[in-house]
Amino acid sequence: MTYGFLDIATTPSVRAAQAAMGVEHHWRDFKGDRAFDRFTENEALFIADRDSFYMATVSETGWPYVQHRGGPRGFLKVIDDRTLAFADYRGNLQYISVGNLAADSRACLFLMDYPRRARLKIYGHVEARALDADPELTERVSPQAYRAKLERVLILHLDAFDWNCPQHITPRFTTAEIDEAVGPLRASLARLEAENAALRARLGIGAADGGT
Repeated sequence: MTYGFLDIATTPSVRAAQAAMGVEHHWRDFKGDRAFDRFTENEALFIADRDSFYMATVSETGWPYVQHRGGPRGFLKVIDDRTLAFADYRGNLQYISVGNLAADSRACLFLMDYPRRARLKIYGHVEARALDADPELTERVSPQAYRAKLERVLILHLDAFDWNCPQHITPRFTTAEIDEAVGPLRASLARLEAENAALRARLGIGAADGGT
């Protein structure tokens, strides 16, 4: 069985770099236990929990471009085990990714989970679809109550994916994740402050009295 992601990523120049670093023997006959060309439930759950990802495209002149895409959690939809789709909203009006994809539909997505130090990388071909071309799909990928102007739907047809190791990923947390983590501490502090205030009142000690 082939190892789909490396079959795409490992070019002659990559092999030359591996040889120069003395690691080509690790990959020369490497075969994975899966082709990594179909999403499983594990990938579907991971994708559904993301609120952002990075998408790389390449221009006709060969320059790469990486764009951050964000939205409500789960805005990147798993349509089936080989297809993703998401609503493409109006941004800074440069249309670099859209233009690149019109010339070369290949793209690479990086999905990050910083708290758990996990990352999923995806190779695929992306097509742009007009909003009225498939109203049902447009409705499916349009997050409710998200204030942004929807311009098109982008559909990624999977070629291969892989998971990266957690090495060198610095954990980062969103405001919501921090609030959830410290919520019990805040509740405990509020309870202690209330108990302290009640005890002071019983003893006739005012707030201005401090610790005396």
